Amino acid sequence: MERLIRLIAIGRNNYLFAGSDAAGHRAAVAYTLVLSCYRLGMEPWAYLRDVLPKLGDTRFPASRLAELLPEVWLQQQRQQM
Repeated sequence: MERLIRLIAIGRNNYLFAGSDAAGHRAAVAYTLVLSCYRLGMEPWAYLRDVLPKLGDTRFPASRLAELLPEVWLQQQRQQM
């Protein structure tokens, strides 16, 4: 737990240079997703490599966005194995 808190404390200085409040919000969302992956014991890069193209695809319906949450995504991956 101390290591996770340390990441936040070190990052706090970096957040000052995010550029804007909106950029800071986007960075917080990215950190939340990555740390959620770590908490679930999954590889964040594999998750992002699968999810980001779907978010950029206009054919992916907004009604299915909940499927892309780390917990749901991990369950789907385990079912496919």
